[in-house]
Amino acid sequence: MPNSFEYAIVRVVPRVERGECINAGVLLHCAEHEYLGARIELDEARLLALAPDVDLDAVRRHLAAIPRICEGGRDAGPIGLLPRGERFSWLVATRSTMIQTSAVHVGLCDAPEVVLERLLDKLVRTPRPR
Repeated sequence: MPNSFEYAIVRVVPRVERGECINAGVLLHCAEHEYLGARIELDEARLLALAPDVDLDAVRRHLAAIPRICEGGRDAGPIGLLPRGERFSWLVATRSTMIQTSAVHVGLCDAPEVVLERLLDKLVRTPRPR
């Protein structure tokens, strides 16, 4: 029987005042499978086309922290020590910073890793011509 999951899109908003963004990853939480994961795939060329002066190193560092927090543990800092559900809530909290998440969406799944990959294809990766 499928289990419920929650997900949010990770976005880079290089100039918060403009509100323009690039989808850079997906967070997925499935309590029944004891799963919290994130996949980040930033299209740096698209980001640079939107904001040629963006600090790519800073963006990379901030995005790299997200999967570490999902994994948890001391290497992820104080947030990494929180329970899985609380880490997800912290990651998807509303922010007005360069790294933001979408609203949380829900669905049903049997395999969270498979759904995470599908969401990445659908929401983050640049569509390929047919």
